[in-house]
Amino acid sequence: MLAASAVASKKGIDPLVLDVADTLVITSYFVIASGSSDRQVAAIADAVEDTLREQAGIKPIGREGERERKWILLDFADVVVHIFQPEEREFYRLEKLWSDAPRLEIPHDEPAPAAGS
Repeated sequence: MLAASAVASKKGIDPLVLDVADTLVITSYFVIASGSSDRQVAAIADAVEDTLREQAGIKPIGREGERERKWILLDFADVVVHIFQPEEREFYRLEKLWSDAPRLEIPHDEPAPAAGS
């Protein structure tokens, strides 16, 4: 999933993808992650938006929380991305709220081979 890869590219903390399609009619997936500071939260959100625009040709239909940078929400219709600071993530606990939703495996990139191998 491109959004999760973009989160990982900016060192998002504890990323996860929930399949909420059977529970919600407004979206299919939640991507949830944290950033350690307001700057990292904004950088992760920007990376997600840039990646989806450049590689999938889609822009968010909504973007909220940019001013405070405590919880930025990017709505791409089928995917909603939530980027939190740790305190906000703990307070809202979306993982617990949607605990019945299946979690999808996030593919991890293979490490590059060492030089000379």
